[in-house]
Amino acid sequence: MNTPSNYLQRLRYSMLGGALLALLVAPSAQAAPAHPSLHVQAQSWVEVEPDKATLSARLWENTPAVSNLEDTDKDALSAAREQLENRASELIKAMEDIGIEQRAINAGSLNVYPEHVAGPRNDDGERETLTRTRLERPFSVELTNIDQLGEVFDAMISAGVNTLDGVQFDLQDRDAATDEALTKALEKARHKADLMASTLGVSIGQVQRIEETQSPIFQPRMMAVRAESDAMSSGSASDYRPGTIRIDAEVNVEWALKGQDAQDHPGSVEEEQEQQ
Repeated sequence: MNTPSNYLQRLRYSMLGGALLALLVAPSAQAAPAHPSLHVQAQSWVEVEPDKATLSARLWENTPAVSNLEDTDKDALSAAREQLENRASELIKAMEDIGIEQRAINAGSLNVYPEHVAGPRNDDGERETLTRTRLERPFSVELTNIDQLGEVFDAMISAGVNTLDGVQFDLQDRDAATDEALTKALEKARHKADLMASTLGVSIGQVQRIEETQSPIFQPRMMAVRAESDAMSSGSASDYRPGTIRIDAEVNVEWALKGQDAQDHPGSVEEEQEQQ
C-alpha cells in the first residue's frame, strides 16, 4: 500500500534524477560550434562649414535712479519705454535697409525689472543704495548667407545696441550632414572588415547585425561675442570666422564568415573600437 510518505519520496527521487540529467546534457549543448562571424566597430565624422548664423543682441533703457523709499515715476517709465520702442524701430529699419527680410528679424517681448545701483556718498561717507527700472528688448537676426555677418554686425553697432550676446552658427540641412557622418562610419566598418578577413584568409558573408552605437551628434557652434556697445565699435565681424561643425557617428557591424579557414576554426573574430 502506497502511503503519502512513499509517494513524496518517489517524487523527490524523480526530481533529483531530472536535475542530474540536465547537468549531463548542458555541457554537450554548450560545446556546439558557434557560427563563425566577424565583429567590427567603427567611428567616423564629418566637419562641415556652417551656412547659417543667428546673431543675438539687446536694447535697453533705464529710468533715473531713485531712493528705495521712493516709487519710480510713471512718467519716467513711459519716457523710457517710448525711447526704447523708437530705438527698436530704428534697429529693425537698419536691418531691412541692408536687405534682411522681415521674417528673419525676431524682436522679443519687453522685459521690465528693477536694478539696484550705488548712489552718492552721504556725510558719513556711506553710499545709499538706489533703485532704477530697466526696460529691455532682445533681438535676434537669422542669416542664411554667412557673408552678411559683417554687414549686420556693423549695422547693429550703428543702431546703438547695448550689447551683442553672441553668434550661433548652424546648418540649414542638418539631415544631409548627419547622413554623411553615418555613411562614412559604415564605409569604414566595411573597409576594416575586408582588411581583417583577407589577412586571416577568410571571406565575408552576409551582414548578421548592424547597430548604431552612437547616433550622429549635432551641436550648433556658439561664438561668444558678448561686448558692450563702446567696445564693439573698435572691431568688426569680419574679424570672426565660423570655423567648422563636427558631427560624429559610430556603428557596430557583424558579418558571417565563409571559407576554408572559417570552417576549420569556428568562432568569431572581435575587433576593438578604433578611432580614425
